[in-house]
Amino acid sequence: MNDTSESINGLSYESALQAFSDQSLFENKTWRYSPQAFALTRRQVAEIRKIGQACYDFYRAQETLYIRSAEGKNLLRNRELTAPWVAEYLDRGKPDHLIEHARSKAIRGTTPMVIRPDLLMTEDGFALTEIDSVPGGIGLTAFLNKLYEQVHGDALIGAGDEDMIDAFYAALSAKAPKLTAPYIAILVSDEAATYRPEMEWIASQLRQRGRRVHVFHP
Repeated sequence: MNDTSESINGLSYESALQAFSDQSLFENKTWRYSPQAFALTRRQVAEIRKIGQACYDFYRAQETLYIRSAEGKNLLRNRELTAPWVAEYLDRGKPDHLIEHARSKAIRGTTPMVIRPDLLMTEDGFALTEIDSVPGGIGLTAFLNKLYEQVHGDALIGAGDEDMIDAFYAALSAKAPKLTAPYIAILVSDEAATYRPEMEWIASQLRQRGRRVHVFHP
């Protein structure tokens, strides 16, 4: 949430405990309950948005570097420079069919629907400790946003026009732009089984909004 000077009445401990207890997506996890969402300054919010754009640019640059390396093409315009080691390093340990898919022209120029940087707050700003494109945490964060929106209203980041549930659906449905009401199947493998409860939760929320979204095992 954006930090403000206004006094806010937060969730009671009983309300928070009940909300968490009612959701299976929080099984086998321990939490420290808070009456309010974690506050961020406007400057921190602006910095996070810049980090998000930088992560998007990084993924695009990474794809260009990988493809040019794999095809032996020059990396620069004004002088010769190739880097075959980039593709060799990124392909290491991968089966042939996965490498073929990564180099397919059919998916060139595409970027992940979700880019998830892990940020650590320090005295000097944010430190990016990991960057991932697995949408794990989308359901958890959307649940918390829904819970704390009743406390903070539009001041909550991810509320109103920035609703994470609608944003996730928009990213999914963008894969079929010609369909007005696509049927969306979210496949959760055994390897990603810990993400299944939150994906089922967010799918149920979307169905309540009239969207055709279900979760399946591949």
